[in-house]
Amino acid sequence: MKIHVLGSAAGGGFPQWNCNCPQCAAVRGGSPHHLPRTQSSIAVSANAQDWLLVNASPDVLQQIKSFPGLQPARALRDTGIGAVMLMDAQIDHSTGLLMLRENRQPLQIWCHLLVREDLSTGNPLFKVLDHYCKVDWQALSLEPQGFAIERVPGLRFAALPLISNAPPYSPHRDKPQDGDNIGLSVSDAASGKTLFYAPGLGRMEPHVWQAMQASDCVLVDGTLWTDDEMIALGASKKTSRSMGHMPQSGPDGMIEWLDKLPAGVRKILIHINNTNPILDASSPQRQTLTQHGIEVAFDGMEITL
Repeated sequence: MKIHVLGSAAGGGFPQWNCNCPQCAAVRGGSPHHLPRTQSSIAVSANAQDWLLVNASPDVLQQIKSFPGLQPARALRDTGIGAVMLMDAQIDHSTGLLMLRENRQPLQIWCHLLVREDLSTGNPLFKVLDHYCKVDWQALSLEPQGFAIERVPGLRFAALPLISNAPPYSPHRDKPQDGDNIGLSVSDAASGKTLFYAPGLGRMEPHVWQAMQASDCVLVDGTLWTDDEMIALGASKKTSRSMGHMPQSGPDGMIEWLDKLPAGVRKILIHINNTNPILDASSPQRQTLTQHGIEVAFDGMEITL
């Protein structure tokens, strides 16, 4: 299985267009320790030809341009994207769909019914796309036996409900329901290897922990370092957990959980907010991650399982 990290930042990217926090100022200033990042998305494939785009960020055109596998140029109009899967209805994971409107056939989109409802009402992207390429919606099941996607052969998928948060325009905001946010297990039939992907994870639950323990690689929420990070900077009045993201440090934080995984499981953080000090490769926080065997995803990162 091939996993290509198209974007590794949280919403707004890095640097964020209107942010002058120390991190964004450093990347604008050309710091060699701060890599620019686009908003989080990955592509997965068993054969390196047919790809599942997992989340469609507002930066999707830049991401496609940077990854030739998604534009194989076999015909006048062509794409390596067999299907799209949405983990949630957040703006930074869905508005890139509008940039794919020139697709020659209905855009096959896999998502939960609740996500489809949010993207047909509060933020009606599906209705807009119906005026262009149209949407071939595939209902994403939360059943434990999982499912296959014909357009992305060789892989099997299992979606798990997560406790996180729905977008501000959703009627489920601050009242999470199963399906608003998912984690995704992807298994390769040939290698037998499994990836667990969850860019938004608000709390560890038994079924999520079981899926992580059974994986060969976990690519999980790295949004904020501390629970009060945004508050301390004066950037927000919300904690990390209230926004649906486990902080990395502190009791019951992501580092504490990742430390408990079986030896040999590759541990990578993604969806990293512009305020997070781990974006500074020379920071003490990054050194802490290294000591715990935890990697930080970057745009263009390649993972093979």
